[in-house]
Amino acid sequence: MDRLIYTAMTGATQALDQQAVVANNLANASTTGFRAQLANFRSVPMSFGDGSQVNDVTTRTFVLSATPGSDYTPGPISQTGNPLDIAIQGQGWIAVQTPDGNEAYTRGGNLHVDENGQLVTASNLPVIGNGGPIAVPPQAQVTIGKDGSVSVIAAGDPPNAIALVDQIKLVNPDPNTMSRGDDGLFRTADGNPADQDPNVQIVSDSLEGSNVNPVAAMVSMITNARQFQMQTKMLQTADQNEQSANQLLSFS
Repeated sequence: MDRLIYTAMTGATQALDQQAVVANNLANASTTGFRAQLANFRSVPMSFGDGSQVNDVTTRTFVLSATPGSDYTPGPISQTGNPLDIAIQGQGWIAVQTPDGNEAYTRGGNLHVDENGQLVTASNLPVIGNGGPIAVPPQAQVTIGKDGSVSVIAAGDPPNAIALVDQIKLVNPDPNTMSRGDDGLFRTADGNPADQDPNVQIVSDSLEGSNVNPVAAMVSMITNARQFQMQTKMLQTADQNEQSANQLLSFS
C-alpha cells in the first residue's frame, strides 16, 4: 500500500511542477523575445541507501525532474517602425549588464534611452557595447545597423552628420552551455562572458515575439490537470484500501 502512496505522491508533485512551468510559458506568450521553458521528467526505480534496488522495481518507479531546459526556437519577427526596436535574426543574444555588474543575455530588443543617456532594455538594463554600457548624446536621433552598430545624429546637426558611438555586443554561445536565471535572463554555465560573434545579425525597427505556442500550452495544461487528478485518485484509493485493511484486522 505504501508503494501506491509514494508513487502517486511523486507523480502528483511533478504534475504540479510541470503545470507551473506551462502556466509561466502561457503568461509570457506575448513577452518580447521570451524563450519557452521545458519541463522534462524521468522514471527512477526506488533504491536503498546503499544503492541496491528492490526486487519489484516495476512497482517502485518514482517520477523525478530531469534537467530543465529552454526552447531556443526563434519567435516571429514583426515590424514596429521604432528605430530603437531590434530583433535577432536567427540565433544569437543581446548582451546586457545586470544590477550586480555582471553580463547576461536576452532576446528582448525593445530598447530605449533612459534619463542618464544610456541605451537600456525594457527592464532598464544597460545594453553592453565595446567598452561597457552604451551612452548616446542627449536628444540625439539613434539608428541601429544590422551588425549592432549604434549611430546618432546630434540635435541640430544636418542629416549627413552621422556619428558612430558604439556597437551592441551580440553573442551566440552554445545553447547547451547556457542557463536561465530567475530574472528571465540567460547566462553561460561557467559565468564567464561570451565572446562577441560578428555573424549575429539583427533586424532594425522590429521585435521578436515569444516562441510560446498558446494552443499547445493550453493542451499541456489540460493534460497536466488530468494527470494530477489521476494521481490524487490513486491516493484516495490507497486510503480506502488502508481503511478496509484496518477493518479486516479488527475482526481477526
